[in-house]
Amino acid sequence: MLNKRIGLLFLLYLSQGLPFGFQITALPVYLRSQNTSLTLIGFSSALALPWMLKALWSPLVDRFSIRKIGRRKTWIIPLQILLLGTILFTATLSPEKNLTAILAAVFFMNLFAATQDIAVDGLAVDILGTNELGPGNAAQVCGYKTGMLISGGLLVWLGGSLGWTGMFLVMGIFVTLPLFAIMFYREQDKERFTKPMDMGKTMDLVVKTFKLPGAGRLILFIASYKFGEMMVDVMFKPFLIDNGFTPSQIGLWLGTWGMIASLSGSLFGGFLAGSYSIRRMLLISAVARTLSMALEWAISLGVPTEFQVISVTVLEHFTGGMLTTVMFAFMMSRVNRKIGATHYTILATVEVLGKSPGGWISGPIAESFGYPLLFAAGTLLSLLPLLLLPTSEPNRNCLKGVKRI
Repeated sequence: MLNKRIGLLFLLYLSQGLPFGFQITALPVYLRSQNTSLTLIGFSSALALPWMLKALWSPLVDRFSIRKIGRRKTWIIPLQILLLGTILFTATLSPEKNLTAILAAVFFMNLFAATQDIAVDGLAVDILGTNELGPGNAAQVCGYKTGMLISGGLLVWLGGSLGWTGMFLVMGIFVTLPLFAIMFYREQDKERFTKPMDMGKTMDLVVKTFKLPGAGRLILFIASYKFGEMMVDVMFKPFLIDNGFTPSQIGLWLGTWGMIASLSGSLFGGFLAGSYSIRRMLLISAVARTLSMALEWAISLGVPTEFQVISVTVLEHFTGGMLTTVMFAFMMSRVNRKIGATHYTILATVEVLGKSPGGWISGPIAESFGYPLLFAAGTLLSLLPLLLLPTSEPNRNCLKGVKRI
């Protein structure tokens, strides 16, 4: 039964990663190839705004459901259909003539995926037991990054043969798979999972949860741990374009090989989170990620070779994937299961809100001071969150007694 649950979560998170993978890898490469300014490329990351604001409507997703359909399926199924429809619509657009419409479509893809993510996170909180957080969050991160690999790596690499329309049609196929999977999935028919809490009680419990000792430190840590990484990541693709590398090479190296390394790191992080102290693994993962970012700064001081780009990309993606999975397992271990979807969504939103400004300011900094200074600043800022690392292990008592489906 665990394998079925893990497989379902993997497919659902995969479909959510497709729009974001296109946005952060394929879109910057395409825009820079069209001589778009670095400032505009940096601000294009604002298309992920729904991921930052989803906490605003997460109580509604936690509260409203149609009992005959299922508490989580009420939201997952229609949003999956809307995501599919938007992808197919984008396939009909011309990248040369309909840039504004494409940007709008990416925004709506993110809106549907982010809202669905609330329900899927709630489903994960419902069905994963204490000892399943490692594998469950590995499925979450690996599924999401597999979607990013497909849309931001493989399809960009194959874009010359598939064409714009073919690329989005393939994305549509990958969105259809989890749609069938969730339709045939039967949610647990127990009051614990199907009877939502009153909205007022939900918000009251949210407020009390975030007034607990250490909650502020936890929020600051989650908000800041990827700020510097985002500064570097958003500008690394334009940096490669400006150094003469082709979109096809970047799609293969970053979007494909890099994402495979990230998936491997996520699997390794899931193993670590399930086997060892989560706090200790957070520290080790964060330090390893920062060291790999320092190598990105090092190659920006000269003219990078193919070997340097590939080596640094693989290492940075592996350590970043490891850190992300350990962090998400840590976040889920802190969730109050009575408000599972809402609480986890708020923490996940804090994570997105905290790191996104790093992408917004990266373009102006790179244009004003150059890539080396930007990469150095991002690396140094990745060390500061370690000062906020929680001093205690997660309270696993809140996880006891979870019904396993």
